[in-house]
Amino acid sequence: MIMTKFKYILAMSLVLLCSCKIGQKYKQPEMAMPKNFDGAIATNSTAADIGWGELYSDTILQNYIEKALDHNKDMLIAVARIKEMAANKRISFANLFPEIGGEVAGQKEYLNYGGDNDKYSPELRANANISWELDIWGKLRWANDAGVAAYMQTVEAKRALHLTIVAQVAQAYFELRVLDRELEIVKKTLEARREGVRFAKLRYEGGLTSEIPYRQSLVELARTETLIPNLENEIKLKENDLFLLIGEFPSGRLAREGEDISHQQIPQNLPVDLPSSLLKRRPDMIQAEQKLIQANAEVGIAYTEMFPSLKLTGRLGGENSELTDFLKSPTWFISGVLTGPIFNMGKNKAKHNAAKAVYEQEIYAYEKSVMGAFKEVNNSIVSFNKMKEVYRYQDALYNSTKSYHELAKLQYVNGVISYIDLLDAQRQLFDAEIALNNAILNELISVVALYKALGGGLNK
Repeated sequence: MIMTKFKYILAMSLVLLCSCKIGQKYKQPEMAMPKNFDGAIATNSTAADIGWGELYSDTILQNYIEKALDHNKDMLIAVARIKEMAANKRISFANLFPEIGGEVAGQKEYLNYGGDNDKYSPELRANANISWELDIWGKLRWANDAGVAAYMQTVEAKRALHLTIVAQVAQAYFELRVLDRELEIVKKTLEARREGVRFAKLRYEGGLTSEIPYRQSLVELARTETLIPNLENEIKLKENDLFLLIGEFPSGRLAREGEDISHQQIPQNLPVDLPSSLLKRRPDMIQAEQKLIQANAEVGIAYTEMFPSLKLTGRLGGENSELTDFLKSPTWFISGVLTGPIFNMGKNKAKHNAAKAVYEQEIYAYEKSVMGAFKEVNNSIVSFNKMKEVYRYQDALYNSTKSYHELAKLQYVNGVISYIDLLDAQRQLFDAEIALNNAILNELISVVALYKALGGGLNK
C-alpha cells in the first residue's frame, strides 16, 4: 500500500516535471555587420587555424609561451574559476531532482511526577526523507540555464586569456629583443664616438683644426654615454615584465639567444575570414553572448517567481520503543505545499522588470563588444599593412644614410669637409638605425595584434 502511494506520487511528479517552461526563449541579437573588413579580402582559411608555434618560429619565444600558459598566475586563477563554476553548475542542475536524506535516532526519557511510579519512555526511529520542489513553470530549468551560461563564460574567459597571454609574451619578448639591439647600436655608436674623439684630438694637437671640433666630439661622446644607463634600465624592467608573465620571480637574466630580431619571419599576409565568423571564433565574443544568455535566463527566473510553487515532502521508516519490534512498526508521511504570492505591493513584478532592464543592458553591451571587435580587427589590418610600408621606407633611409656617412667620413679624413658635416652624417646614421630598429618592432607588434584580433593563438 505504501509503495503504491509512492509510485503514484512519483508518476504525478514526473508529469509535473515535464510541464511548461514559461518565459522568452533566447534569440541572438541581429546586427547588420559589414560583409568584409576594410583593406582585406575574405579567404576560405582563417588565422585561427595557424598555430602560434608556426607563426612564432623563435624557439626561445616558444619556450616562454609554453611556460606562461602553464604557470602564469592569471591563467591558473582562470582554471580554478572554471572549477568553481563547474561545481555551481552541478548545484543548479541537482536542484531539478529530489533530495533524499536519512535520519536514525534513539532516545530514552525518564519521567517522575512526584510519585513512586517511575516511567521510562524509550524510542527508536529510522526514516528516509524526501524533499522535492516540482518545476511547474520552469524556474529551476531557467536557473540551470543561467548556471550553464555562467560556467561557459568562465570557459571562454580562460580561452580569451589564453590568446591574451600568447600575445603579451610575444610582444614583451620582441620589445626586449629590440631594446637589446638598440643597446648594441648605441654601444657601437659609442665606440665610433671614442674613435672620433681620438682622431679629433690628433688633428687639433697637430694644428690641423681648431679646438672646437675636438670639444664637439667630447660633447657627442658624453651625449651617447647618457643613453646606455637609460636603455639598461628599460631592458631590466622589460625582463621583469616577461618574468611575471611566465610565472617566475624576477631574478637573473632571461635567455634570449634566439633568432636575430631583424631576421624574424614575418608573414606577408594573414588570412582574414568574414566578419560574421568572428562571433563564432573569438572567445571573448562567445563569452559576451553567454553573458547575454545568462541575463535572459535570469528574466525567466524572475517571471516564474510570480507564480505558485509546489514542494513535496515525504518520510518512510519505522518507529518503536523496542528494537526487536522495530521492523513491525512502519511509518510514513506525505505532504504537498503550494505557495505563491497573493499581495506584496508588486515586488515580484518589479523584480521581473528589473531583470528585463538588465537583459536590455546586456544586449547593448553585447552589440558594443561586437562593434569593438570589428574595430579592433580593422585597426589591426590597417596597422599590419602600414607598418610593412614604414619598414621598407626606414630600411631605404638607413641604407642611404649609411652610404652618406661612409662618404662623409672619407672626405673628412682627407680634409674635404669639416667636422660639423661629419657630425651631421653620424647623427643621421644613428637616428636612421634607431628608427629602423623601431620599425622592426612595430611590424612585429602589428603581426601579434592582428593574429590575436582574428582569434589566433589557441593552438600551438
